[in-house]
Amino acid sequence: MLVVSILSYILYTGALAGLACSYTFWADNRALLYVLIPVFVFINLFAGAGLCKSRRFRLRICQHGAALLIAFEFSLVIALVYHGVMAYRILPEDYSTFIRSAVTCLVVELIVFWNGIICVYLTSLQLGIWQRIVGAVCGMIPVVNLVMMNSIVLTALKEVQQEGKKEKINRSRKHQQLCKTKYPILLVHGVFFRDTKYFNYWGRIPKELQYHGASVYYGNHQSAAAIATSAQELLERVKQITEETGCEKVNIIAHSKGGLDCRYAIDKLGMGQYVASLTTVNTPHRGCIFADRLLQQIPGEYQEKIAKRYNDMMRKIGDHDPDFLAAVGDLTASACEKFNQEITYVPEDIYCQSVGSLLEMARSGRFPLNVSYHLVKMYDGENDGLVSESSFPWGEKYTLLTPTWKQGISHSDMTDMNRRNLKDFDVREFYVQLVSQLRQRGL
Repeated sequence: MLVVSILSYILYTGALAGLACSYTFWADNRALLYVLIPVFVFINLFAGAGLCKSRRFRLRICQHGAALLIAFEFSLVIALVYHGVMAYRILPEDYSTFIRSAVTCLVVELIVFWNGIICVYLTSLQLGIWQRIVGAVCGMIPVVNLVMMNSIVLTALKEVQQEGKKEKINRSRKHQQLCKTKYPILLVHGVFFRDTKYFNYWGRIPKELQYHGASVYYGNHQSAAAIATSAQELLERVKQITEETGCEKVNIIAHSKGGLDCRYAIDKLGMGQYVASLTTVNTPHRGCIFADRLLQQIPGEYQEKIAKRYNDMMRKIGDHDPDFLAAVGDLTASACEKFNQEITYVPEDIYCQSVGSLLEMARSGRFPLNVSYHLVKMYDGENDGLVSESSFPWGEKYTLLTPTWKQGISHSDMTDMNRRNLKDFDVREFYVQLVSQLRQRGL
């Protein structure tokens, strides 16, 4: 496959270089345009075709864009050398021929470049915002623009390759229905987010689980509220799901504050009768000392202003009674200490487990976790950008995902919020295996 890819890129590069340097050939024989123009159109429409093994149109277009950019970069070098030699031979006697050839070259290369960059920018999920911005800003800076373009191309090609391999694996095991559990899966989000159609808090995870047979539902509760309020909303949601589907129980996977909301609902509101399992993911079971310090340092009047702005904004997008300060207050170490004094046991008839992850360095996390990482570490120790390692463990089984490279897995990475492929950790596969284990338990 690698040899085929290299040969294809060489072919596209050679064809594009020939088109970029073709003016002196077709200027005296316009009939050549009947061959050159179709070749140019073919490259712009089908470059990279056959190299992408994915069945997804998005990834095929991403591969197409990367192939165009590779052809552009190398053919541009050839074209520059060609026109340098041309300038040496015919200037200053024949400016007209040189200028027309240079303009032809420029038009050909620019069309291919913009075709390629637009295709990659529109289809690559792994191309970070900073890469897009820096790529655009540095587009006119010689050498720097080539460095950035190489970074963009490598990111796109790596994404296409990884996703292609994943699809192949998934197709080979689809018949196993690894995630077809007895009870449906309920995904419960954390604080300051909502379950929305166009920006899924859980990224690519739900579709991955559904592909392998899972029935997936969402909590659909408010973004920010006291634990008791969120717990009541989740109880009503669980009842709704059991009534609509006829299932007796649900398997809950809850992220961050969602884990505390579920524990409260099970212990205080009787939701346990509807729950087969509860998996908490990066949940601050013992709270965050950093949150205590933050609330102590920020004057009350500023807290109220921030809370009012947040609450007003969230009412506009669906929250009926958001409470920013109550949500933050319930995540402090002092509040969680009281919480754990009231809710001390792990239900014996519900399979309970917890998962946590760690960042290795601040810059591995996306904003604002790259900022909060050091602050949390100062007070709470090793953390995922928000929650410390010591706060994760709860339940019958505890799994800590430790980084094996200088990157780590952040708080938001655990729900695939950033949709990024991490080295040596496939978050979608992690959840497939997690749910598969629930299936093996008969849940």
